[in-house]
Amino acid sequence: MSKWSNPEEWEQLRSAESCPVCLRGRPPNIIAELDASFLIAGEDAPMKGYCFLLLKKHAVELYELSPEEAAAFMRDVQRASKAVHEVTRSVKLNYEIHGNTIPHLHLHLFPRYVGDAFENQPINPRMVKTPVYAPGEFVEFAERLRAAV
Repeated sequence: MSKWSNPEEWEQLRSAESCPVCLRGRPPNIIAELDASFLIAGEDAPMKGYCFLLLKKHAVELYELSPEEAAAFMRDVQRASKAVHEVTRSVKLNYEIHGNTIPHLHLHLFPRYVGDAFENQPINPRMVKTPVYAPGEFVEFAERLRAAV
């Protein structure tokens, strides 16, 4: 659910002091720690190979980063996306930045495959009701991604 539709609640969540990501501390499911971000993936992914980059520093929008910070984040995106492609051999990668729900800058990486559940339509993770990984398959993916990044 979008939090930005309530301006008072959103303004409070935007601050590092109230950000749920910052308050949690080091995030779970880290695959790799990169220069500006953490590469994160979980077994509950909406599609095989899905992961995201979570900015280490608190920011909500890209324009809040200095040119150097933005460049470092984009280098992380480039490095992670190359690794995801090498590991998954996906046809295409979709890159998404929203932040409607969690006001902490993060970028989703969705590998696209011929015949995937969202072929010819936008990705809707809420439509995924069953695990996408067979037993042990996620652990193998995570190990391969960690080595590739």
